[in-house]
Amino acid sequence: MKKTFLSLVALVILTATAASGCGGGSSGGSDLAGLASPGSLVFAEGTVQSEGELKSDVDALANKIAGVDSLGGLIVSKLEEEAREKEEPLDFAKEVEPWLGERGAISFSKLDGDGDLSGYGILLETTDPEATQATIDHQAKVNPDPVKEGTYRGVAYWTDTGDETVVGLIGDTFVGAEDARSFRAAVDAEQGESLGDESQFQDAISAASDGSLADVYVDIGGLIEASGDSIDPTAREILQNAGIDPSEATAVASLIPGSDQIEIDLSSDLGGEEAPSGDASDLLASMPADSFAALATTGFGDQLKEALDNLDASGVPGELPPNQLKSGLAQVGIDLDEVASSLEDAAVFARGTNESNLGGALVLTTSSDETVQSIGRLGKILRSAGFPGVTALTGKASGFSVRSEELGHYPLVVAAEGKRIAVGYGLRQTLAGLETSAEATLGDSVAYKDAVTALGSTPIGAFVAGPAALGLAESLVSRSETGFWEAVPYLKKIDYVAIGSDADGETATAKAIVGVEG
Repeated sequence: MKKTFLSLVALVILTATAASGCGGGSSGGSDLAGLASPGSLVFAEGTVQSEGELKSDVDALANKIAGVDSLGGLIVSKLEEEAREKEEPLDFAKEVEPWLGERGAISFSKLDGDGDLSGYGILLETTDPEATQATIDHQAKVNPDPVKEGTYRGVAYWTDTGDETVVGLIGDTFVGAEDARSFRAAVDAEQGESLGDESQFQDAISAASDGSLADVYVDIGGLIEASGDSIDPTAREILQNAGIDPSEATAVASLIPGSDQIEIDLSSDLGGEEAPSGDASDLLASMPADSFAALATTGFGDQLKEALDNLDASGVPGELPPNQLKSGLAQVGIDLDEVASSLEDAAVFARGTNESNLGGALVLTTSSDETVQSIGRLGKILRSAGFPGVTALTGKASGFSVRSEELGHYPLVVAAEGKRIAVGYGLRQTLAGLETSAEATLGDSVAYKDAVTALGSTPIGAFVAGPAALGLAESLVSRSETGFWEAVPYLKKIDYVAIGSDADGETATAKAIVGVEG
């Protein structure tokens, strides 16, 4: 029945969730997690039948982005059109809407051999089980493949012999499953232990945002284990250095639409003693005014020190023996530990309108004049060591540039001035990161100010200017990429993307907001 009914219910969740809703976090909305297998890797739940301000906001967004009055109505009409084309007519208003309950969910219990989520179960509350059963019976009759009826622990279910998908009623809940095994797992969960009983899930989902349209729970540690612990060793080391144990991490994302924005709130128990925190918004706001994207972070020096310690201990095979990096630079007056300790915030900006003028730089702030002076000394050391292509900078900024065929037309530049260090591709781009007294900065733009306001008390850490980013993309993407160009009219409605983060003890929170123009 995947050809009609399971594709229907999967889209019903999206349809009704997009079309209505005034729900809160999924933990308080229903007991659907009680039908998800214990240890489920992903569980998403949302409001599918409700009215209120949230429904009005979704419709307002749909009108601004796509020019339609009702997103839900549009999706339903497309769904019915697809069913007609398959000669399996569906009347949503008669066959589904009368029994569709308030909440819907989908869960995934495992990863398949290709690393894709599998073992799904689609869960929909019903207000009229008899009407739901009538729909199942009707769809079984019109299904082009034979449908086989079975029973498990007193619960009847129907299997499409063509693709082995299964549907049935468990109590007052419609369940559509990937296969009989997944359906039986839902029955076992309902009659025994379930995801909803697990304290890890309960603690995570309790952090879902109030007023959300839908919430998604992810067992990050479970995904890592199911994938064969395939997380990149370097990434794991970086996370652990920041006090994060990914093998124990969970996350919950909440979708909250507004009349002129789309907000995604993320809360994660990072499995560490203390979640990283900080505010680098002042540095972010000082990036060049024409940046189409920029991000900033705090605590860069601590992460750099850890990386340098590891590099010093291991060395570089064939280039640098172990335990020689720090001692060698110390002999010429550069204390790497002191340099790393003096570094505070870091930011990256990108700007340009086409491939020929695309560029950007990494910008670091430091509390030490000695660190700035070390940049100039490092250039002299590289030149005296015979490193090819190294040239000292002239002017107010100290530093050096490195040219090579591998780098292309522009050199790699390392420059320092005042309390800033910039590393970039090309002199002009790099020096732009040092301009602390520029007449106009990113923080002066209207879109950036709107983004900061939208984030509220959450410090902004990343910003994308919608029109500028899209303009660059249009200059780079081939006309043969039809999917992108079909999306352009909708992407033009994006004013900005803002991301902010914060922390409270072991819990890290993040907020992403997409501003939509009227």
